[in-house]
Amino acid sequence: MIAFISRLFTLFFLLVGAAFGLLFLVWGQPDEKVWQPLWQQTYDTIPLGGVIVISLFVLSLGIAGWISATARTREAQATRFVKLLTEPDFVIPKKQALPKPLKKALTQTSELIDTQRKSLQRLSNERAEANDKVIQERIIAERQRLARELHDSVSQQLFAASMLLSALTESNENPEGLKQVEKVVQQAQLEMRALLLHLRPVALHNKTLAQGLEELIIELQQKVYFHIEYQLEEMSLTKAEEDHLFRIAQEALSNTLRHAKASEVELLLVARDGLGILRIQDNGLGFNIEADKSTSYGLQNIAERAVEIGCTYKIVSVPDEGTIVEVKVPLQKEVELDDTSTDCG
Repeated sequence: MIAFISRLFTLFFLLVGAAFGLLFLVWGQPDEKVWQPLWQQTYDTIPLGGVIVISLFVLSLGIAGWISATARTREAQATRFVKLLTEPDFVIPKKQALPKPLKKALTQTSELIDTQRKSLQRLSNERAEANDKVIQERIIAERQRLARELHDSVSQQLFAASMLLSALTESNENPEGLKQVEKVVQQAQLEMRALLLHLRPVALHNKTLAQGLEELIIELQQKVYFHIEYQLEEMSLTKAEEDHLFRIAQEALSNTLRHAKASEVELLLVARDGLGILRIQDNGLGFNIEADKSTSYGLQNIAERAVEIGCTYKIVSVPDEGTIVEVKVPLQKEVELDDTSTDCG
């Protein structure tokens, strides 16, 4: 508003000055006899000078409004394109009327972001390979040992306790209290399964991402209370991308186990329009992303892993309806046989 008012009065004073200059050229230096029509000649009781001033003000108002509307339109266009810059397939439409300097700046920025994304992917891939060679085997061995011990001891005991409580509940001896205990034990089982899920090794051990996810889902279907629908497609991904996407899927499924109370979960890994799409969706309790901090750590891990490999992600949750976690990976357009660390996108 301040800019509009400033523009309005600037135009008004410029037009008044131009009108005065024109009258000066026509009538000469201001003289009472020569310039008297400005106040003596009237139109509907308004002096000619007043009509000129009002007309100039209205003209200034129109020009200022047109300039402001044009500026807002261009600003909205620029803002929309800036928001789209992070998309892997960002392209400025040829028919889009944008100033050449702005088009050039947007193109250069998009190329810079794409270059940074590829560099980040390359660094992530190199780091993943280095971790595998140096410490990954030790970490995996320890995780497997812990997972095996937990499964053989605590998890089996919880299962046995749950079965006993179910039997006692059916005998109608203090059923309400027993039902509460049964719910607690069942929740403990879910927590334990989520922990076991986290303890699974990151490395896929010569398996593709689709194969690793299918193995994970088949194992989970035997242990969880909800039904898992899945569709998995093979696609060309770097080692870092596969490892990070596998961990993202683990994190999302773990959150579902611990918090969602879902009856159905859908997991998709598909290739569409040059993008690899990983999506995990449940019909559980959902939550308010801004207000509920109970899953903030898991969501932060998902976001960090997606950004680390230069991908875009989306987390949508609606209370009492469910949660969707979606990650999009730009697929490699060309794969060179002699380059094992080709970047995506």
